[in-house]
Amino acid sequence: MRFGFTEDQQRFRGQVRETLRSAEVQAAAELATGADGIEPDGRPLYRLLGERGLLAVHWPAEFGGEDRPLSQAAIVAEELVRAGVPDTLHVNTIQIVGQFLLMAGDQEQKRRHLPGLARGERFASVLYTEPDAGSDLGALRAVAEPDGDGYRISGTKVFSLKTRFVDLGLCAARTSPDAGKYQGISLFLVDMHAPGVTVSMIPGIGDEHFHRVELDAVPVPARDLLGRPGEAWPLLNEALAVERTGLDYFLKAERWLDAALEALTDREPPCSQGARPISDTWPISDTWPISDTQLEQLGRWEGALAADHALAWEVITGLESGRIDQVSTAVAKYHSSELAQSIAAWAADVPSPEQRANRSRSAAILDSAYREAPGLTLSAGTSEVMLQIVAAAFDTIG
Repeated sequence: MRFGFTEDQQRFRGQVRETLRSAEVQAAAELATGADGIEPDGRPLYRLLGERGLLAVHWPAEFGGEDRPLSQAAIVAEELVRAGVPDTLHVNTIQIVGQFLLMAGDQEQKRRHLPGLARGERFASVLYTEPDAGSDLGALRAVAEPDGDGYRISGTKVFSLKTRFVDLGLCAARTSPDAGKYQGISLFLVDMHAPGVTVSMIPGIGDEHFHRVELDAVPVPARDLLGRPGEAWPLLNEALAVERTGLDYFLKAERWLDAALEALTDREPPCSQGARPISDTWPISDTWPISDTQLEQLGRWEGALAADHALAWEVITGLESGRIDQVSTAVAKYHSSELAQSIAAWAADVPSPEQRANRSRSAAILDSAYREAPGLTLSAGTSEVMLQIVAAAFDTIG
């Protein structure tokens, strides 16, 4: 277990923070931030970040990265959120699809797709979930039928984010429909601009919109099959583990707690300048208009955040050394998503009527958080499934 950062990591964090605090990046981040159910196009911001080499620092240089360790990529992810950069495009494109392609793709696939993703010129999304296949991906029904030297995929995928802005979809489909529940599933890289792909929005309450993707005999060349046909189930489990570091949920929880503190004190929290934890940089003041009950709860949330950060970094450190631990990732995902959801629910009543009426920065963040939070314990695996993974592991040990 690690509890601190090295001098090199702190130095790198400072460099990243300085770049993200530039006027040009801050202006682009503001334009890319959604509010009141309106979701702007964040791609110009990510092209700017790609030009500065910040999107995939841990990828090999030949694929558009800088050959840095995964831990430094996690530092970039932290600083992006703390600088006000909407992170969903980064999470989906780099942290999930790109990272999985780096792990499981062949050299030709990596050369073809990764550099554009690293430069912020192309974007990706995950196409796993279906109307009748959520946490249990073994229930998926999308089919990939052989067609010449490739395949044609038909099916419906739901609840993906930013999908109308992306170029590439990591899609799970059955190549052997008559095989067992967890056999005969394959993974493909689908061109989202190909004929037969229809993307529509699913009505929701969040500022980021979910999408429905209809795949109608979409042509996919054989070169865009990941791994061997029908053998994707182990790859899917690895992909989901990579997705469940918990860091992205931790960062949401941190941002929402800081917004609550800002609303309670009418002071911008130090985390917005990139400092953590608050107790180290912003000593408690007797003049703060905070009740003893609120102060106690803030302390409890800060302690839970510290624990959550340690859990996320334990997973990241394991991934950096080549270990994929399904139990650790399940614990990190469960704790971080439940914590973020709880903070959002508690903080919803923090802004004053005046702050709500004036749409203050903190009130806007917490309003958005309250609407986003219900989905956190569903996406990337429900809390119930995470608990099942942990319980099954202990049952095996017993």
